[in-house]
Amino acid sequence: MIPQYQMILYATDLSENAAHAFRHAIAIARCFGARIHLLHVLPDVDPAVINYVSTVMGEDKLADFEIVHKTEIKDAILKRMHTFAKEELIDHPEDIERIADIEVHHGSPLVEILAAAERINADLIVMGSHSKGALKYAFLGSVAEKVLRKCHRPMLIIPLHD
Repeated sequence: MIPQYQMILYATDLSENAAHAFRHAIAIARCFGARIHLLHVLPDVDPAVINYVSTVMGEDKLADFEIVHKTEIKDAILKRMHTFAKEELIDHPEDIERIADIEVHHGSPLVEILAAAERINADLIVMGSHSKGALKYAFLGSVAEKVLRKCHRPMLIIPLHD
């Protein structure tokens, strides 16, 4: 049976070239009449950095600061993603209706992407991948590569230039 894509998860890092991957998600959504779920994940801060900042600021001040600024950052990113979608679809405003939801989460990109794909029952995951060189991949790996290894859903990985 030929797959019918109804729900596409588009995971973005909001980089300048991320729009290239979004265009692929839109093209597929148009062909299948699918909906797109946009996701951005704010990565966790390294514990050593948190300990250092906590020592300088004080634990209570850091906790208050985190609560206030996480909300501000999340709101700013949501606004940016809405603007991004509208700008990309200016020639086809009817495609705005294809966007089912926009989410911003905080945590491990791998975990959050896999959880979102499961939660929305994504038929396809679309994301970009930056080329960072062999040495960087040997030690860290890319988010797209990690998702590809762990995911049991179809994926479309679009090469993006840095």
